[in-house]
Amino acid sequence: MAEYRRVILKLSGEALMGGGSGYDNDLIGNIAEQVKEIRESGSSVGIVIGGGNYWRGRESSFIDRTKADQIGMLATVMNCIYVSEIFRNHGLKTKILTPFAVGTMTSLFSKDLAVSLLEAGTVVFFAGGTGHPYFSTDTGIALRAAELDADAILLAKNIDGVYTADPKVDPQAKRYDRISIKEVVEKELGVIDLTASVMCMENHIPLMIFDLKEKNSIVNAMTGHLNGTLVTA
Repeated sequence: MAEYRRVILKLSGEALMGGGSGYDNDLIGNIAEQVKEIRESGSSVGIVIGGGNYWRGRESSFIDRTKADQIGMLATVMNCIYVSEIFRNHGLKTKILTPFAVGTMTSLFSKDLAVSLLEAGTVVFFAGGTGHPYFSTDTGIALRAAELDADAILLAKNIDGVYTADPKVDPQAKRYDRISIKEVVEKELGVIDLTASVMCMENHIPLMIFDLKEKNSIVNAMTGHLNGTLVTA
């Protein structure tokens, strides 16, 4: 894993759900054990979690976009607090950083603080996105990866990679083993939003997309055994 000195792992909020609601604690515990293995190998790990298990604000046409995005930011904070506690129960040191004050539950993000925590072996959760509406958690993870000079972004999803079309709709859709971010944008494949794609392109940050629920998928991605799609920058 020495190839990846520092990575940012994005977990889908929806992928963390258990039985249609709540959390799949066994799954989160398994993620914790994989992150622990990565940490013990010498790589540092930051984590961003989506809020889709709580809130899909952009599907709510009756609510102001700014307010919808603010609710989404708080959903990511709740997810990070929950997952962070399970990580602690598995022997990991954790810290939650947010771009806005959340009482005593999190600490305000700064690059210096984040770097010092990561270098000390702490798994850092970046909650609350960018702190501003109109920016997705995709943009938030791209921003943190750029700020912290991460070697790669790992996108753990409900799907095992990037396809030519939606495989649920088109049975002929084929998965890419490797594709550039430029191609992703040109083909409108929707891996991450356009703002995040441009940030990754400009900062040469590759992405690995894989199925969160596949056994050891995170460790496999880190050790050159990715069963998914490598998006090059």
